[in-house]
Amino acid sequence: MAIEQTLILIKPDGAARRLTGLTIDRLDASGLEMVAAKMISVTEALAREHYKALSDKPFFENLIKYIRGEFHGIKDHRILALVYRGENAIKTVRAVAGATNPEAAAAGTIRGSFGRITTAGQFENVIHASSDPADAAREVALWFKKDEILP
Repeated sequence: MAIEQTLILIKPDGAARRLTGLTIDRLDASGLEMVAAKMISVTEALAREHYKALSDKPFFENLIKYIRGEFHGIKDHRILALVYRGENAIKTVRAVAGATNPEAAAAGTIRGSFGRITTAGQFENVIHASSDPADAAREVALWFKKDEILP
């Protein structure tokens, strides 16, 4: 089994609804180790780089506004970014998170418990979790400097 790192972002809807502590509690209960955490102001450039693989999708501009907190009135576009590490961390976090679509997420997962779809059709799914090892490596390096992650 491989020791992996994965990025988790507690998205603006999670922060606005005060789900940060409950989300971290569920991540910690997975048995993985939190090795980095910081509040970060999401610039437009950071948001666009993070979601660049989706830049050709019709929902891309709303995704940028969403992650920057523009739909939720988040001051200074701040969100909480985390890195968790452990055996099969990516798969483990994705299982704890649940399906991207909150309506398809299993009961007991973060998104199944707290996610929703607004009347405007916007997914509010509380967290971002890296999808695979290549994305995790790219995303962790995008959001954190090496010296911000515990050895």
